[in-house]
Amino acid sequence: MDASAIERAARLRLMIFDVDGILTDGSLHYGAQGELIKTFNVLDGHGIKLLQQSGVATAIISARKSELVARRAADLGIAHLYQGVHDKKAAFETLLSDTGIAAAESGFVGDDVIDLPILLRAGFAASVPNAHPEVKSRVHYVTQAAGGKGAARELCDFILRAQGNYDKALAPYLA
Repeated sequence: MDASAIERAARLRLMIFDVDGILTDGSLHYGAQGELIKTFNVLDGHGIKLLQQSGVATAIISARKSELVARRAADLGIAHLYQGVHDKKAAFETLLSDTGIAAAESGFVGDDVIDLPILLRAGFAASVPNAHPEVKSRVHYVTQAAGGKGAARELCDFILRAQGNYDKALAPYLA
């Protein structure tokens, strides 16, 4: 972990997630009729909700387009959804412009080289242990959990702790 990861996470006002390899394990399952099936982790989803409740906006930028991702984003209240995006840097710039949030106050978690244009510009860059080596070598934080297996939740908890909001986020469940 980069020594400045906590400081960078403490400044976040926006956290952006890739999908395949981050919110899923990166596997693509096709049914008999050719339909795509994706598996999402409920712990990840609840972490995203906790992050939102603490005041951090959330977004998805994904190269692949899927109705399943749109449904998951809607279920989680993720208002900023960019799918079918092959120029992720352009989508990132549009998102920053639309939200009025500076790059230094944004974070992104990705796992492959297509994610590097955002990872290199975001104030906080994160990845997963099963990411491409070129990505892992350039981020501030690598989760212990793999993509689709709790990595997003671990990252959300890290951000909540860095911002001093972790205990407050858990308080309603401990009362």
